[in-house]
Amino acid sequence: MTDQSLPSSNPSRTRGLVRSTIVEMVAADLRRRILSGQLAPGTPLRQEALAEELGVSRIPLREAIRLLSSEGLVDLRPHRGAYVTPLSMEEVREFFDLRVQLEPWLLRLAVPHLTEVELKQAEALVDIMDDAAADEWSRLNWRFHETLYRPANRPFALNIVRTLHEKSERYLNHRTISVPQRIQARREHMELVALCRRGDADAAAQALDRHIADTTSQVIMLKGED
Repeated sequence: MTDQSLPSSNPSRTRGLVRSTIVEMVAADLRRRILSGQLAPGTPLRQEALAEELGVSRIPLREAIRLLSSEGLVDLRPHRGAYVTPLSMEEVREFFDLRVQLEPWLLRLAVPHLTEVELKQAEALVDIMDDAAADEWSRLNWRFHETLYRPANRPFALNIVRTLHEKSERYLNHRTISVPQRIQARREHMELVALCRRGDADAAAQALDRHIADTTSQVIMLKGED
């Protein structure tokens, strides 16, 4: 007996789903390269070469590039092609202005709910970061902060902060993170964990404010070297 509730096969819909999946995969790959600094700000995206490298046609590649353009990661310039979006000094400052408003607030909300398991996870991430490559370091840095913020139970705000981290750290990602920067980051991260463990939400938020300010100075200094 045929189950009339099941939809009939639709080849065009299947093709659409496959194409959508390919576009998402291509966009994810290019997004990773941009955010890690593998594709530095201002780099032209040569569609023919990228399509061949990724093993896809130029149609899903163009759609992926349009998607990244809507996210602000790619500039589409008439008659000139697509380029990785550069960050202006004004944008860098705005990203960090937003971070310093949101992140201490999230941490202050999260501190009363942080468990010892989460604090140990944060400490373990700090240890792993010591020997991580530059692009991996930035990914681990976000995981550290996310571990401390998630108990605030503000998923929408957390998603905004994740995006701000990705955008604001692009200038750190495509350079080797120096030993002094790693030492300073370790010290500040461990201070955050210690204050969270003490349950001192105000002091933790203030320390995070200083931590973001230090990172802002580093990024602006690197931006000035471009």
